[in-house]
Amino acid sequence: MAGEAEVQVSHFLDEHGVGAFQIKLILWSILIALIDGYDIGAIAFAAPSLIKEWHVAPKELGLVLSASNIGVLFGSQIFGWIGDNYGRKTALIATNLLFGVFTFAAAYAIDLTQLTWLRFIAGLGIGGVIPNVVAINAESAPRNLRATLAIIAVGTVPMGGALAGFASAALVPTYGWQILFQIGGIVPVVIALAAIIGLPESIKYMTLHESQRSKMVALLAAIRPDYQVPPNARFVIEDEKQFPSSNPTYLFHDGLAVITPLTWLMFALNLMGYFFLISWTPTLMGAAHVSPGTAALAGAALQVGGTVGALTLCWWLQRHRFLAIALLVATFFAGALVLGIQSGINVVGAMIYPTSLRANGSGWQLGIGRLGAIIGPFMGALFVGLPVQQLYIWSALPFAAGAVVTFLIHVLNQRRLSQHPELQKGQ
Repeated sequence: MAGEAEVQVSHFLDEHGVGAFQIKLILWSILIALIDGYDIGAIAFAAPSLIKEWHVAPKELGLVLSASNIGVLFGSQIFGWIGDNYGRKTALIATNLLFGVFTFAAAYAIDLTQLTWLRFIAGLGIGGVIPNVVAINAESAPRNLRATLAIIAVGTVPMGGALAGFASAALVPTYGWQILFQIGGIVPVVIALAAIIGLPESIKYMTLHESQRSKMVALLAAIRPDYQVPPNARFVIEDEKQFPSSNPTYLFHDGLAVITPLTWLMFALNLMGYFFLISWTPTLMGAAHVSPGTAALAGAALQVGGTVGALTLCWWLQRHRFLAIALLVATFFAGALVLGIQSGINVVGAMIYPTSLRANGSGWQLGIGRLGAIIGPFMGALFVGLPVQQLYIWSALPFAAGAVVTFLIHVLNQRRLSQHPELQKGQ
């Protein structure tokens, strides 16, 4: 360590590398991400059954398919702020409890209005998961693996959506669409209760909060039993410039005035196409006279491709960051890349914002980006009468535009780092 009165936390993590603590954290994160993805995708797989049982036209599903994304628009910022001020662990427990309870209640909705409101409230909780999962992993990893571990954690969100598809194919014919929401409600509540005891807190969050000192000392001793924290030592994150609070105005400081809104646009464009694909694929397959089981499996295959894409590409994304994302989004015609790259851009906030702003910055990106996620299903409802092939061609346009925006972010961020070399170590 740099001195007897100071513990440099980033250096400590770099020296230790990946050990039992990071593995435990990533396993918890994967579990949370899976059920988050399941609950995001469940409504899409319930939609074909709703059309038949409630005798509604496909175009009437636009609002209910977008309802959780409207909730995410607000929830990602609310729980991002909670994560920065009260801890990533606290935020993740609260989010799982919230969306678990209201997802379970959705199983007993009797019409589209009830279901829409329940999905909206569940979306508030869903929105808080990704910003805090990204933050808790990036802040507990050695410098050369921050992006990689964060991408692995959120890269399983599409796999959770695939699980909803498999559950739909296997269980809905026997138990009805309600079983999707019953599973999606019970599991996150169980995870939240278990997380109270088992989920670790972010190391860097604890570094910034003196109230966490005793836990920080115990954690460092658990990671490295041979290391003794010097008496009255001050914990510091030496490679980050912190801000006085998590006030969103700081998201525009230090050369981020243009980059921050451009990342919001990048999220909006990718999520517009992303949620069109995952929301409408099961219904469109049904419209193409594919059997319900096959339609559900088609939607699941799309989600599996997203997870495979994210995990396959995480090493390249770690090294090339925004440039890699821009080049890969350009290949929008490949389903695995479409969903996989969303997992990549989810870690953007973790790379450009410091610990004091990380969850809030990620929350604003995901929240503003959700405007695109809301528009995507509505556009599907508007154009649902078109041939399926034309619908998928139109859905490719946001990805092409997103590739241009992301390349621009890459250029601006490289210029920012050259002008502020002290920020390079933090990325």
